[in-house]
Amino acid sequence: MIGVVGAGAFGTALAVSFAGAGRDVRLWGRDRAGMERAALSRELPRLPGVSLPDTVLPTADIAALEDCETLLFAVPMQSLSACLATLPLAPRHAVAACKGVDLTTLTGPARLLQSALPDAAVAVLSGPSFAADIARGLPTALSLACADPAAGQRLQQTLSTPALRLYRTRDVTGVEIGGALKNVVAIACGAAIGAGLGESARAALMTRGMAEMLRIAPALGASPETLMGLSGLGDLALTCASPQSRNFALGHALGAGTDRPVATTEGAATATAALRLGEAHGIDLPITREVAALVAGDTTVKDAMQRLLDRDLTAE
Repeated sequence: MIGVVGAGAFGTALAVSFAGAGRDVRLWGRDRAGMERAALSRELPRLPGVSLPDTVLPTADIAALEDCETLLFAVPMQSLSACLATLPLAPRHAVAACKGVDLTTLTGPARLLQSALPDAAVAVLSGPSFAADIARGLPTALSLACADPAAGQRLQQTLSTPALRLYRTRDVTGVEIGGALKNVVAIACGAAIGAGLGESARAALMTRGMAEMLRIAPALGASPETLMGLSGLGDLALTCASPQSRNFALGHALGAGTDRPVATTEGAATATAALRLGEAHGIDLPITREVAALVAGDTTVKDAMQRLLDRDLTAE
């Protein structure tokens, strides 16, 4: 049995996908009234138009997940630590399905899971994916990172479905970095498009954003090759090019001068956390720095872009 902690769009989509492949799934959300309504209506507001299969049990009772050997955590990154602190469960496998860098510890989700669940085999699931596509059964490929090869193989078999193809890697940190920093670059790209700076500017930001990801990866113990896979380049291409991306949408609003979206946008906090990591390791992250200032309201898109253009000329 699979348990999904977090009944937002992505957690619900994963539950629907697993159930469609014949698994029994427990889907936990903290809103008791909302989960009770979902049990009756077979639908959750974060993913409208998608029906929950009969083998998905929506619940607000965390004890309902006690029998789940595998737990996936699809809560916002900045809420993960608090969620784990109140978790009375001991799963065999704990899989992070959230992307970002924790502002307090400056680590990715894997370390938080391992600290809270020391006996569990920890993995990270990340890559180019929109919740609506997964829920609709559209073809999707993701990276599954697990330092334990045997546990990684078991999870790959357990979580793969006919439409959801998982590729296994042992580079947990690399997958975390790709999933976290691509959101920062997506905000930059959205801001460029929202401000009318053009497609060439977006392409430049994507490319130089990837350079920042590749620059910091070795300092954190990750392989740059991982960043060229699904959880890095693949996710970057999707998130920076589609208005469906929450991070792109936030950047677009900042660039266009419209109201910010109300949905959780992981890249906003991650920009600040990643900037701190870069400073700690002596690594220059100019795009990340400008995004952090932009989301904090400390600069404008025009000024941020000018500072990037005014930097000293150098080799690629």
